[in-house]
Amino acid sequence: MTTTTLARAINDGLRHALSNDPSVLLLGEDIGRLGGVFRVTDGLRADFGADRVVDTPLGEAGIVGTAVGLAMRGYRPVCEIQFDGFVYPAVNQIITQLAKYRHRSDGRIAMPVVIRIPYGGGIGSIEHHSESPEAYFAHTPGLKVVTCATPDDAFTMIGQAISSDDPVIFLEPKRRYWSKGEVTDAPSLGLHQARTVRDGSDLTLVAYGPLVTPALEVARVAEEEGHSVEVIDLRSLAPLDTATVIASVLRTGRLVVAHEASRTHGIGAEIAARVQEEAFYALEAPVLRVTGYDTPYPPSRLEEEWLPGVERMLAAVDRSLAH
Repeated sequence: MTTTTLARAINDGLRHALSNDPSVLLLGEDIGRLGGVFRVTDGLRADFGADRVVDTPLGEAGIVGTAVGLAMRGYRPVCEIQFDGFVYPAVNQIITQLAKYRHRSDGRIAMPVVIRIPYGGGIGSIEHHSESPEAYFAHTPGLKVVTCATPDDAFTMIGQAISSDDPVIFLEPKRRYWSKGEVTDAPSLGLHQARTVRDGSDLTLVAYGPLVTPALEVARVAEEEGHSVEVIDLRSLAPLDTATVIASVLRTGRLVVAHEASRTHGIGAEIAARVQEEAFYALEAPVLRVTGYDTPYPPSRLEEEWLPGVERMLAAVDRSLAH
C-alpha cells in the first residue's frame, strides 16, 4: 500500500497496463514528450517508446477514429482528450462508430477503447476547459461510463477499463488530480459497482467524481448536528449500480443526489426515477438534486457560485430531513 496523488495513480495504472499487455497503446495530444497537460502520462514515452505512447495531431475526431481502427486490428488503445470541452469534435466517431460496432457485429468485433477525459470545474480555466459532459455518453447505448474519486479507484479502475472489450469513457475529476490517498494493488469492487464510502441511517447522499469529497464533508457537518448521512460514490454512470442505492434508501428513507453537470436530464434525474420506481414506499421525503445550473458553464471568476458545494448540499440535506 502506497500514498500517491490521483494523477500519479492513473499514471501507475497506465504503466501497469503497458507493461503487461503489448496490445495496449496510448494516443493523445502532447501525451508523449510533454506527458500531458496534467502530466498524467509523464515518463511513459521514455519507458515504452513513441510507437506505444503516441503524440497525435490536434484532432479529436482523428484520435478516436484511429482508435476504432486499431481496436478492430486487435489493439487496446487508450485515448486522452486534453479537456472535457474538446471532446465534442469526436462525438460523431464515439456515438456512430465506437458505441455501435460490437452490437452491429453481434459481439464478434470487440471494441476495447478507453477514452480518458479530464472533466468538471474548480480549476479556474477558460471556456471549453471546465465542463461535465457525462450525460451525453451515459445516454448512448454501447458505451460504458465510469469516473474515479480517489487514487485507489483511479489505479484499479483504469486497469479494469483497459481490460474491457467494450468502449469505456473514463472521466477524471481534474480538480482532484493532486488529491492524495492510499493505493492498493487489488481491486475491492468491480468496475461498475458503487461504493458506500460512509455509513449512515438518516439520509442517503449520492455523488460521484469531484463531489465525493464535499459529500463526505457534508456528512461530517451533519453528524455534528445530530444527523447520520450515508455517502455513496456511484463510480459507474453507465451502467448504474442501482441496487446499492436502493438498498441504502430502503434503510434511510431519504435521498439527495449531487453532481456538477446541469440539472435537467442529468444523472440525478435518472437515479431519482429509478428510486421512485423501486423504493417509492420507503421514501419519507422527495428525492432532491443538487447540481450545476441549466446554463453554459460560466467564466472562471463565477464558477464557485455555479458549482454545487458543501453549503448547497447541506441545504438539501436539511430540507429533506425537515420534510
